[in-house]
Amino acid sequence: MAQNPTPPAGSARVRSERVLATPDELRDRLRQLGRAPAEAADPRLATVREIVARHALQRGGLLPALHDVQDALGCVPPEVVGEIALGFHLSRAEVHGVISYYHHFRSESAGRHVLEVCRAEACQSMGADALWQHACEGLGLPEAGGTQPDGSLTLQPVYCLGLCAQSPAAMLDGRPHARLSPERLDRVIGACMDAEVPV
Repeated sequence: MAQNPTPPAGSARVRSERVLATPDELRDRLRQLGRAPAEAADPRLATVREIVARHALQRGGLLPALHDVQDALGCVPPEVVGEIALGFHLSRAEVHGVISYYHHFRSESAGRHVLEVCRAEACQSMGADALWQHACEGLGLPEAGGTQPDGSLTLQPVYCLGLCAQSPAAMLDGRPHARLSPERLDRVIGACMDAEVPV
């Protein structure tokens, strides 16, 4: 079994002191590693980079950045999670963990209107489960909620809107509605749809 001979004393190799790349060039090269050409050219990435740059140095900046990304893109697409992770010096898994922990964040675009029905304990004790079932059936959606085929409305659960004393509660397009009955929920949704201007 042959072993690599150790070089004789005094004959150690001299390393070249030539700089192969500046730190900025290395960072740019690392950003491109593992990216498909389509991902590197994704126009959403410029928006995400700008948002991340605004929040990357602030303490706890990931959550505000995710909110801004969702506001700008309508969701936090899985294709941009790597860019967000890179900007915050986190792993993709860490960023995905935050996105999946908070029910507010979506990985697919929502409908033109978003109805969030509270499914927390206080609302459940006042009939939120029946309200949820009524909403699913009335909107023609599966039991898990989702977006209507025409893209007009997305139904999703939320776990506490802070209206526990006025439950059951829901939020439609960011506007809270409390003490809801199935009939009142129908009126709230109907008023929203009636007010929608045809495209």
